[in-house]
Amino acid sequence: MAKASDFSKGLLQSEELYKYILETSVYPREPEALKELRRVTHNHPMATMATAPDAGQLMEMLLNLVNARKTIEVGVFTGYSLLLTALALPEDGKVIAIDVNRSTYELGLPVIKKAGVEHKIDFRESEALPVLDELLNHKENEGGFDFAFVDADKVSYLKYHERLVRLIKVGGIIVYDNTLWGGSVAEPYDSSMPEGKREAKKTILELNKKLSADQRVQISQAALGDGITICRRLY
Repeated sequence: MAKASDFSKGLLQSEELYKYILETSVYPREPEALKELRRVTHNHPMATMATAPDAGQLMEMLLNLVNARKTIEVGVFTGYSLLLTALALPEDGKVIAIDVNRSTYELGLPVIKKAGVEHKIDFRESEALPVLDELLNHKENEGGFDFAFVDADKVSYLKYHERLVRLIKVGGIIVYDNTLWGGSVAEPYDSSMPEGKREAKKTILELNKKLSADQRVQISQAALGDGITICRRLY
């Protein structure tokens, strides 16, 4: 089993405190299928891309609070958040899962099949914007989804938001991952940061500013994982 520090994105200053949260409140409630998928993901060279289990626990509660039946996931990786979503949905629920890389999804697929929830997943190997635009081409999809989770290319987050706020119903939830970007959003410009990460940080800063000003949504930014921002559509 992975150590707490393997999944912490560094926002909590005490590894001991993060371990306490995981061992006291998260792991005892985590379904066995999710534990297994964490183990599968642990040895992947990009394992830190996986949804943090404490953030996942909050997402599961949000899914239950809105009685989610139809959801969207932008960015899948090995499928931890996708699996927790599928487990939370009713038998006739559906999650449209979008990712450009099917091979990472297939790493977690045996666990998803074993959990008996593959039939709830509509996986689409694609860039996200064409899929979201295609959904919006059908009028019945506007306001037709209960929940969305976004953990994909950061430079497109604002474009995703404009589409998702139309697709999610009033009272529905959109969750954005990585909105504190390793804590760097509160740090001055760093020329030593790789260009790709600097560009992503710039986009995250702009996203946070735009979400704060967006009167269509109620927001809450939480220091879970790498920072998540929860948006509830108001109108």
